[in-house]
Amino acid sequence: MSDYIPAALAALAAALISGPLLLPALRRFKFGQFVREDGPQSHRSKTGTPTMGGVMFFLTLPAAMLAAKSVTAESWLALFLFLGLGAIGFADDFLKIRKRQSEGLTAKQKLLGQLLAAVLFAVAVWWLRGGTLWIPWIEKNLAIGVLYIPWAAFIVVGTANAVNLTDGLDGLASGVTLIVALAYALLCRAWALASLGWFAAGMAGTCLGFLVFNIHPAKVFMGDTGSLALGGGVAALALLTGTELLLPLLGVIYVAEVVSDILQVAYFKRTGGRRLFRMAPLHHHFELGGWSENRVVGTFWAVTFLGALVFLWILL
Repeated sequence: MSDYIPAALAALAAALISGPLLLPALRRFKFGQFVREDGPQSHRSKTGTPTMGGVMFFLTLPAAMLAAKSVTAESWLALFLFLGLGAIGFADDFLKIRKRQSEGLTAKQKLLGQLLAAVLFAVAVWWLRGGTLWIPWIEKNLAIGVLYIPWAAFIVVGTANAVNLTDGLDGLASGVTLIVALAYALLCRAWALASLGWFAAGMAGTCLGFLVFNIHPAKVFMGDTGSLALGGGVAALALLTGTELLLPLLGVIYVAEVVSDILQVAYFKRTGGRRLFRMAPLHHHFELGGWSENRVVGTFWAVTFLGALVFLWILL
């Protein structure tokens, strides 16, 4: 694990150096958060907090790659997906600020952009490795050929949007993803996947550095710029290590957030306006149930940590 410390430290340093420079710039250009109208009332006080803090990620991961001892085609692909999805998030955040509302790109525009990045990534991985799906329970590789492309694209888009949904409380997405990235760094160290280990360590350093500014009460939000980038990074690590079938275990909070949102919408439509949860995604349900923001975040971090332990226990 010590082999990856330079990458983590490089990303951490880039975040800690760029953060104090970035925050005044975001305030100067009035890149403030627009809180959704139907969100918890307690979040109204967050209106105007600088957003688009995820732009610092465009410095942190490249810094980690520069510190890496080994960079392969796979780590470059992971960086491509990270930055590509981050760029889509940047466009969405920029339009929100320009329009002075909580909606930027249309849902169709955002999905098309994500699909383009996901398919390019999936085709490249398929070209490099062929189309195989690893089944961890029986430790067999299943040859699925060209079907790997839509499968990988689905994992990318699903994971990116799951992390995006998770980014709803101070320190939630960054803390959860820090644990996920550390788990992948440990896995890559054990499996001798050095270049991917450097990338995972860089993501961990990125999340830790951002947490300094994002922990409650947050001085900055990552916005879709950051959450989509982190989602792309997690998806890349899952697919390139062949562990995507176990990602729901490691990313249990991501899954819970998505499932709660889907169930809420389906139940609302089926019952003519009744709600299954107080509010979706899941973190808002607990907030409206009286939990403090710190309690929700801490609990979700702990659940992710337990999921990471089981994930590593199965694979190591």
